[in-house]
Amino acid sequence: MKKIILLLFLSLPLFALSVVEEREWAKNEFFLSFLEHNSLPLSLYWDLDPQDRELASEIKEGEKYQILWDNENNTIEQILIPINGSDLQIHIYKDLENKYTLNFTPVAYELEERVLSINIENSAYQDVERISGSTPLARAMRNAFRGSVDFKSMQKGDRVSILYERKERLGQRFGDINVKMAVVEINKKPKKVFFFDDTYFDEKGKELESFLLTTPVKFTRISSRFTRARYHPVLKKYRAHLGVDYAAPTGTPVRSAGSGVITFVGTKGGYGKTVQVTHGQGYSTLYAHLSRFARVKKGQKVSQGQTIAYVGSTGLSTGPHLHFGLYLNNKAINPLSVVKITKSELKGDKKKEFENIMKDYENKLQSFLNSNNIIPPKEVPAFEPYVEL
Repeated sequence: MKKIILLLFLSLPLFALSVVEEREWAKNEFFLSFLEHNSLPLSLYWDLDPQDRELASEIKEGEKYQILWDNENNTIEQILIPINGSDLQIHIYKDLENKYTLNFTPVAYELEERVLSINIENSAYQDVERISGSTPLARAMRNAFRGSVDFKSMQKGDRVSILYERKERLGQRFGDINVKMAVVEINKKPKKVFFFDDTYFDEKGKELESFLLTTPVKFTRISSRFTRARYHPVLKKYRAHLGVDYAAPTGTPVRSAGSGVITFVGTKGGYGKTVQVTHGQGYSTLYAHLSRFARVKKGQKVSQGQTIAYVGSTGLSTGPHLHFGLYLNNKAINPLSVVKITKSELKGDKKKEFENIMKDYENKLQSFLNSNNIIPPKEVPAFEPYVEL
């Protein structure tokens, strides 16, 4: 078995040589069972407050995480586990008293803007995937247009240009690709889309949603709003809440916010009884703390407004409510910025803000094109699970 020798994770002495092992989060693995499987104290989980325990349920199947081993004693020194949809990670380490401690820390990564601009040879999706070496980029490009472009109608010689942002962590791409602007030229006629306020708009500031999400439950109030990783000045630690909590009586019907396919029905760590639905175009939704499920199962198609479950207080919950999560390309986004009854058109100050961002993106894209820096380095695995020095 190959291994990689690295100096430090976050707080080891500079002279300490340890062994870093990279793993992938197992299917159906809960954080509590992960601790048990690795002979770590279960109190690391139970000592967390309910919100942090709920956040630990966001670890995605297949997510790569690192374990730092004391090679001499064959014991775990530190663990870093990224939280899906946020810029936080779980950090487990031994303190000065040699006791395991857990906290949430920001993920250290480098942010890079790139441009890919190519003439089509076969198809837009296949050519972007082949030339960039990145399936996530091809998927993000397709999703950005929200069905407003018939990619099958594109012919050889048509052009695609993408301004996008990628993160790199430990020599590898981290998380999903964020397309900031994309241009498709079909028969010399360009169609542009721009990312703004957690969704995509055309040049006129009209939203490109080809399906509409509705509020999934009749609620009495919003008890907790969406927040990404932020430092809490009173608690002196990083917090995140990757969804919106709708307070409602136990047994209130929970409806699918959009048409789609159910991808999960069951218990999910601190979320308790949970349903997940994928809607296409990169969107998926999560419904948690349910009291019971409707007659639904994994793989079943559901329509918008169809009852899929009922409000409850299962998992780590202090009272009956629905935790509603929304994800775009596996990244948690604010449901309240997307859930609406009609397609939106930007106006007033929002329109001015969008126009400024649109101009900035267009200038950046043109700068890349002028410099002929239009084919980025191909994505290749740069951090194998084990590499021997």
